[in-house]
Amino acid sequence: MNIVNFTPVTATLGGMIIGLAVVIFFLFNGRLVGISGIAANALTEKENKFDNLLFLLGLIIGPIIFSLFTNKDISITISNSFILLIFAGLLVGLGTRISGGCTSGHGISGIGRFSLRSITATITFMIVGVLTVLIKNFI
Repeated sequence: MNIVNFTPVTATLGGMIIGLAVVIFFLFNGRLVGISGIAANALTEKENKFDNLLFLLGLIIGPIIFSLFTNKDISITISNSFILLIFAGLLVGLGTRISGGCTSGHGISGIGRFSLRSITATITFMIVGVLTVLIKNFI
């Protein structure tokens, strides 16, 4: 176990901030938070377009503000081809449509509402994620 990655205080604080953002978004918009749904609505719907775009902009600006206050670089390395990355992104998009939402929507908003569908979807996401890592480590 890599002890450097064990950060319970910052993880708890981050989770509380995400939970607060979900509650605020629901109180002001009457809608649940799910990134795939917000992104799809920002591209295809006229209603709530500004709210959706602001939310997505916050996802981009948040890490930038974090890096400014903490003086930590956020390095992103693409270790494979862009074509593979695009293909993977399309598969993720297809998966979110099939499952009726993404990990953020099911995992944060759905579980918070005790939605059986969201609990089942999140358990499935987690199992497939663990299996993917195990398979990748054996190959």
